[in-house]
Amino acid sequence: MMFEQLALFRGSTFSEPFTVSQLTGHIRRLLEDDPELRDLWVEGEVSNFGQASSGHCYFTLKDAGSEIGCVMWRGVAEKQRRLPVDGDLVLAHGQLGVYEARGRYPLYVDRIRPAGVGDLSQRFEQLKARLEAEGLFDVERKRPLVRFPTRIGVVTSPAAAALQDVISVLSRRYPLVEVVLSPTLVQGDSAPAQIVAAIEALNTCADVDTIIVTRGGGSLAALWAFNDERAARAVAASRIPVICGVGHETDFSLAGFAADVRAPTPSAAAEVAVPDRAELQARIGELAAAQMTLFRGAVHERRWQLADLTQALRHVSPLARLVQMRQRVDDVSARGESALRHGLILRRERLTGLVGQLEGISPLRTLERGYAIVRRQESGGIVRAAAQVAPGDALDVRVAEGEFEAQVV
Repeated sequence: MMFEQLALFRGSTFSEPFTVSQLTGHIRRLLEDDPELRDLWVEGEVSNFGQASSGHCYFTLKDAGSEIGCVMWRGVAEKQRRLPVDGDLVLAHGQLGVYEARGRYPLYVDRIRPAGVGDLSQRFEQLKARLEAEGLFDVERKRPLVRFPTRIGVVTSPAAAALQDVISVLSRRYPLVEVVLSPTLVQGDSAPAQIVAAIEALNTCADVDTIIVTRGGGSLAALWAFNDERAARAVAASRIPVICGVGHETDFSLAGFAADVRAPTPSAAAEVAVPDRAELQARIGELAAAQMTLFRGAVHERRWQLADLTQALRHVSPLARLVQMRQRVDDVSARGESALRHGLILRRERLTGLVGQLEGISPLRTLERGYAIVRRQESGGIVRAAAQVAPGDALDVRVAEGEFEAQVV
């Protein structure tokens, strides 16, 4: 009945064209007039679940082939014992309506109950359990991050808001670091292979210190590329430490479990990757002040030690000994001079005595008493007896006051 009316509407000829509002209103009336669409149960997996400040809930039900938007008003939501979360497989009862302002056809849910675990959630848990059993998520495999990185590789889409968040945080916290983008899709069937290729490309760069794998939040399906086994294994196999910042705080991914560090958001991943410039500056100031305090203390202590050593040196200084030795030299010199003078006096007196004795026995004294010394001129011999000369011999006669010649007659 509904499709027949739509066909008739499309095939009719009007003199005036319908406005968008008129067309949407006509569709609304067709949908609302169909009794099957006013009372129906829909089974699907919940994604993009959110609750507005008004209390109304908005989410999507999907299966492998399609999805439909859903609205649950606050009064209905308050009656639920538990609100669904992304990945839940639910049965939702309600009626199909039209939101004319946006041209959408949401399911207005008045009852909802669990129908089991969603397919994606079930696949996630199964793959997580298998990789965990292999030890891919073991803490022992986690590597420490470089404390002061120089180049950080970022694996994400060039158009992603996450890239701008990462760059903004890195620029603010640690502007010394260089960012290298390894572009990739972050959603869709081609994304896992591209993520693997982007990580491997960065691993060929010798100067990349850290890798950030990131994208913004989304449903489990939107984040599924980072739950792909290939992506998780590429993260675990990276020779460069990997920080995974995928989604929001409540989002978890297999790539995040395999990473060396999991960050709740892209901005948090950037904060983990680098130190904070303000904290470093404050720390440098603290260290400089502590160093100056230590330096001043050391200088003060050395001054005291120098004063003590100077005082000790005064007692053993060669100068003090030199002064004493000089005094001893003066004393010895004085004593030597006195002894020498005394010795000279004694020797002079003794010499005077000896001179007196010599003068007493000197031949000159004998001559002064009238005696003479007679010598033969030719031989110089002393004549002691008259028999030693003959007439005509030449003689030298010395008396007390001079000499004269004589001849024996």
